[in-house]
Amino acid sequence: MAEGTYNVGDLVAEFLARIGVTTCFGIVSVHNIPMLDGIGRRNAIRYVMARGEMGGAHMADAYARVSGHLGVVFSSTGPGAANAVPGLAEASFAGSPVLHITGQTATRHLDRDMGTVHDLPGQTAMLAAVCKAALRVRAAEEALGVLTRAAALALTPPMGPVSVEIPIDVQRTAIPRPAGLDTLALPLPPPLPPDPAALEEAAEILARARRPMLWLGNGAKGARAEAMRLMELGFGAVSSWNGRGIVPEDHPMTLGGMHGNGSPRVQEFYRDVDAMLVVGSRLRGHETADFTLKLPSTLIHVDVNPAARGRTYPCAAFVCGDAALTMAALAERLRGRMRVEPGFAAEFQEMRRRALAEYRETLGPYAEFPERLRAALPRDALWVRDVTISNSSWGNRIFPVYGPRDAVHPVSAAIGPGLPMGIGAALAGGGRKAVAMVGDGGFALNQTELWTAVQERAELVVMVMNDRGYGVIKHIQGALQDGRFFYGDLLGPDFQKLAAVAGLPAFRVARTEELGPTVAQAVATPGPSLVEVDMTAIGAFPPYAPYSRMGIWARQGGEAG
Repeated sequence: MAEGTYNVGDLVAEFLARIGVTTCFGIVSVHNIPMLDGIGRRNAIRYVMARGEMGGAHMADAYARVSGHLGVVFSSTGPGAANAVPGLAEASFAGSPVLHITGQTATRHLDRDMGTVHDLPGQTAMLAAVCKAALRVRAAEEALGVLTRAAALALTPPMGPVSVEIPIDVQRTAIPRPAGLDTLALPLPPPLPPDPAALEEAAEILARARRPMLWLGNGAKGARAEAMRLMELGFGAVSSWNGRGIVPEDHPMTLGGMHGNGSPRVQEFYRDVDAMLVVGSRLRGHETADFTLKLPSTLIHVDVNPAARGRTYPCAAFVCGDAALTMAALAERLRGRMRVEPGFAAEFQEMRRRALAEYRETLGPYAEFPERLRAALPRDALWVRDVTISNSSWGNRIFPVYGPRDAVHPVSAAIGPGLPMGIGAALAGGGRKAVAMVGDGGFALNQTELWTAVQERAELVVMVMNDRGYGVIKHIQGALQDGRFFYGDLLGPDFQKLAAVAGLPAFRVARTEELGPTVAQAVATPGPSLVEVDMTAIGAFPPYAPYSRMGIWARQGGEAG
């Protein structure tokens, strides 16, 4: 490129900086060099060199969740874009605003299946299948408009990933610098106000409630103050696993992520809850045992997406609107009208205490892990998890979370995202320490991203729960396959030696009482470190709901056998 020439690659780099992007993730490739050259020459954006596109996409997703802003990932065309699909699919599950920018073959070859480098004629359809939208820049003149639309779409509730393809010849096309960049603002819609009639209907139901509760999901992450206003009126609360920390989970009137799946005492309590206000949550099948969890019979559902009405559970009333605006309006209408049962709070808190104690008893030798780990971490630590048996049993449910953007996990229930998500979270955390709890099986899928953590000096503790195999799968096989354990045992690395090769400090835990001091030492160590928890030394993890004896009994309709 001649000195002083401005091209579409430069436009991409400047556009991202103008909308407030400070960090991007991805891999440099033949089909994105002009864009990354623009980023490198300007030096206004931190570019994180992932070791795989899947890892880069997961990093961008976690970065978006923790920062509350756009996560950006670059990939190459064809195979590179395909490698990013798992991370984009996870961002779609989680409702994360991720912008995926990928190349395309030169425009004269587009969609012609001519066998050019990386050319995949079905790339757009592949990306559209896992994204909120998949757009293509077809000419240099439309690049700014398409990029603006893509970023705005990703950030417009219900949020999600958006892909943009830019052919390589378009990236290299010289253009005048658009003057509109100087005053650029994304055309984001204002928060959706709820319909007054729908509000009145919901308020009438809630005003009659004597034992009311909130169920808070991802869509309510920006509405802590409004949720707390309702709790001041006497509501109890519970969270979806992607809505953890909206109410700080040391508040006596929240169950956190212990929403009943795996806790018979909570389910029993729901029988006498006469109204539950569900805000910004799908009430996912994964969290409700495929919708067999018996929720209170009267549900009022609030969601910005009108398609959420009745999608999973029937509701007595539905309010389509922004979570914060709707809860604020309901709190205003309910002030002075609520007649909460005088003993409800005390009963709720006693139920909470007993349910937590009963659940901890199901964890066997790991019963003290949540409390010991929580005590070893700063209050504002970022809690990142993979789908490992420790997370499925206690990480999602009873480990306390205190902030609405402090917890990140694979909502899709995929294994493997934990390490790259930990890196993305740490880089969004502004110096806060992130702890990524991963299983040895899931860790294997992205373990090369250790070098990304080291290179970026991420403030990250990677806690590998090492049981030498796929622990979750073995519990499923034990419960549903008559104990036939096929393909679940893994030959893995010596994690202490692996950490030494990657150049980061490593620690090992072989007894429960070592967990807190060891993790505290790792947290105090600058940059990334690895803590291996030797589960074979500590003891076998007992089957958890729904694969415990109680879970099987419940699925069979209460018939013992």
